[in-house]
Parts: sequence; C-alpha cells; structure tokens
Amino acid sequence: MNRPSYGSNDPIAAHATPLAESALAVIRSSGPGCIDLVAKLFSRPKALREAPGNTIVHGWIQNSRGEKVDEVLLSVFRSPRSYTGEDAVDISCHGGIATARSVLQCLLDGGFRQALPGEFTFRAFMNGKLDLTRSESVVELIEAKTDESRRHALDRLSGALESEIKAIKEELVHALAATELFLDYSEDDGVSGIAEDGLALDSENSDTIPMAAAEAAGLMPDRPRIEQALRDLETLAASYRIEKLYRDGALVAIAGRPNAGKSSLFNRLIKEERSIVTDIPGTTRDYIEAWISLEGIPVRLVDTAGLRHAEDPIEQIGVERSRSILQTADLILFLVDGKGGFQDADVTLLQEYQSEALWQNRKAPPILVVWNKVDVAPLAEHGLRNALPVFAVSAKTGIGIPELAHAMKAALEENTAPAGLQQRSTVAGESQGRAAVGIASERQKALVDRAVAALREALQLADSHAPLDLIAPELRDAVEALGEITGEVSTAEILETMFSRFCVGK
Repeated sequence: MNRPSYGSNDPIAAHATPLAESALAVIRSSGPGCIDLVAKLFSRPKALREAPGNTIVHGWIQNSRGEKVDEVLLSVFRSPRSYTGEDAVDISCHGGIATARSVLQCLLDGGFRQALPGEFTFRAFMNGKLDLTRSESVVELIEAKTDESRRHALDRLSGALESEIKAIKEELVHALAATELFLDYSEDDGVSGIAEDGLALDSENSDTIPMAAAEAAGLMPDRPRIEQALRDLETLAASYRIEKLYRDGALVAIAGRPNAGKSSLFNRLIKEERSIVTDIPGTTRDYIEAWISLEGIPVRLVDTAGLRHAEDPIEQIGVERSRSILQTADLILFLVDGKGGFQDADVTLLQEYQSEALWQNRKAPPILVVWNKVDVAPLAEHGLRNALPVFAVSAKTGIGIPELAHAMKAALEENTAPAGLQQRSTVAGESQGRAAVGIASERQKALVDRAVAALREALQLADSHAPLDLIAPELRDAVEALGEITGEVSTAEILETMFSRFCVGK
C-alpha cells in the first residue's frame, strides 16, 4: 500500500472538530471532484452540484446502501475561494461521537482519503492562499492559551509578519542587485551611473570610481539599506523570546517556609479553592498547579510544599519535588508570614535561591518577596540583601493582589525580552507608525538568525576591504533565508516536517 503524501491532490476528509459530545461536529473535505463525491452520498445530489460557492445546502448523508446516517448542513466552497484554494465541502452534523465517526466513514468509503496532519493548510500554502508564517500562525491560534496569545497569533495570520519579512527582503534584494551590478563592471570601468539608478554608494563622492579603488576604500553599494535591514532583523530576532512567553507561557512557583500562606495565595490567584488551607504546617505535601492568565501571559502557577527538613517521608518527597520545580521556574514568589516577620530561615532560603549553584548553569529567575497577612500584620522593616522587591498582600482579603499581579507580569517580561524591542523604521528613517511584529516559531528564529549572521559578515568583509565577490554571496544567503521564512524558498522535506505538527483537521 502506497503511503499518502503531502504533494498529492487526492480528495481528502477529516474531523475538523474534536471527537466529543457536543451540539455539532464538522467534517471537512477538499480536493478535485470533492463536490461530486459528496453529492453521491447526499440525499439532494442535484442541489449540491448546482450550489454556488459560499452557500449552505440542507439534507441527509447516506451510506453506500442508501441508508440515512445523519441530517446535515453542507457548506459549499468552490475553487479558488476556499481555505485550501480547492473545491471543498464542510459537513455540519450532530455532535455525537458515533455520528461524527459514521459521517466521516461514509466519506472514506465514498472515495475520500483520510487527511494527513495539517494537509488542509499545506494545500492552502501550495495554492497560494497562505505563506508559511500565516500557516504556522494557524497552529498558534488553535493552541492560544490567553486572549493576548490569540491576538499575537492573529496579527501573524493577518499577514503582519509576512509583510515585514517581504519589506526587509525587498531592501536586501535592491542592495544585492546593486552589488552584482557593481561586479559587472571591469577593473577599468567607473561606477558613476549606479547612484543615478538609485543604487547609492556609501560615499559623498559622486565622481567615477574605478572598481579596484572602490573596494580598496571599503565601499559597498547601498550600505545604508543593508545596515537598516540588519537592525530590523536583530529586532525581529529579539522579539522571539517575548513571543514565546505569550505562546508557551511561564512557570511561576510559590515558595517559602511552611504555613506562610502559599496555598491561600495560590487559591486567590487562580480564583478557586484548589489547595487545602489549614493552620497546620506541612499540609501541602506535594506541589499543586493550575494555568492562569496573568494580564495576557499564560502562567503555570505552582503551589509548592513548605521548604523545611521533614521527618515524614511523604512530606520530604514533596519538598524534594518542590525544589525540582523551583529549579525550572521563570519567576519565584517567596512568601513570608507577616505574623512572624522575617526569620533567619527566610534569609537562608532566599540566599539559596540566589546562589548560582541551584540553577544548573542558567541565570537565576527573578524573585518577588511577598509579605502575606498584611491585613493583620503591617509590613515591617526587613533590610533584605540585594534589595529584593517586597510586596505586601493579604491572600485572605485580596489586599495588594492586583499590584502583585502587575509586578509578576513586569518581572516575566523584563526577564524574557532583551532591550531594543521598539517600533521599526524605514530605510529613510521615517516611522512606519505601527507596532513591531514578532516571530514565534523556532524555524523562523533560526532563519532570522541566519540572515543576521550573513549581513554581519557582509559588513565586516566590507570594513576589511574584501572584494565584492566575497560580499555578494553573504547578501544572497540573507535573501534566501528570508525567502525560506515565508516559503518562497522551500523543500519538500522542510514542508512535510512543519505541517506534520498540525492537527489532522487543519
């Protein structure tokens, strides 16, 4: 049996909604002859075959024996005005698991092939409906954990990143063309005509410059464009970490001595009673976690066991697990029991958290010290080392919680995003009047890094007076890397690897 491939144009079908009890389920189909194949399984074949694109037809799906399987609505899309760019039919049926499976089985028995993961989006890309950046944003949109994550993905789906990459690439293509035109001149020819064509030299001298003399002077065509493109790409590269934060989220651990109020703070932040709260130290014997949205950032919040030497072997296991959580945390909330104030044990634990040995060759995460129970114990003088910020809250009443949440977000963003994330500008230095767009996948980051490295090398070669035939390949490599980001340059292996990460119905 031949394995289906992403490059085939077989009619395909798959569940577009999860197999679960619900009001409705959607089975998606696409490909040449798709409408005719569905019509053979439909109670009103003529109505379906004659239906214009972007219309809905009501009727029944029937199996090969002519038995009714379910009452359905068929959404008809005709090429090229469909998600995939092909003829397509979305079948909305009742949402029972058995019903949805039966409808899909009718399609598979009727000539459709089960779609591969991401094959619908792959066809959209191949048919020019989406570039690769927008294709990847489809997965981001499906996996978005917060409204802010969704908005970031939607920006890329709308083509913001594609437009940014193409604009930078266009500038580099212009510079590459100038460089290659420069190379076309012989040793004895001048290059004065280049500036008149808009391919400016980085020199105020507009007189004719012999090729060898230009190279000896360290000149390169359109250097300002190349330098601006490098700055824009460096900003894009820097955006990856903050975009990854909004896409994947952060791990925030609540730590401290037993009975400091960690479970109460955990319950307050997740807005439900998940952790057991008592006055008995050691009540939490293992970590408890929940996902929350921290002003748009997806946060995996973990309530750890109180850190102390425990005689109870079960509690000791919980303490060790809590330490392992802390070693991977992106932010630590260190709770202090306001009633007891700062103790020597608090200082010892904080010193341990700030020591390099704990973090296994990575930078220690930010620590916010939280003085809990401020409703009954006002914040006292503390004199902590390294001037760690201290926030006074009451996990019981909610005092100070909004301020703490805002500080948590600021700490995560500051710890994640390098400096320099600002609005980008045109080559001429005029503001584009729009917020900076970011890159969100490892593939995009690797290709932007490749382009950055190539441009840096090109500028270094120019500074060392290297010949232009050594500089041009670096510019060409940067252009090709940007082409790979949008999919203008791609291979079958790269595409299959990327789209295989999608869910089947997409």
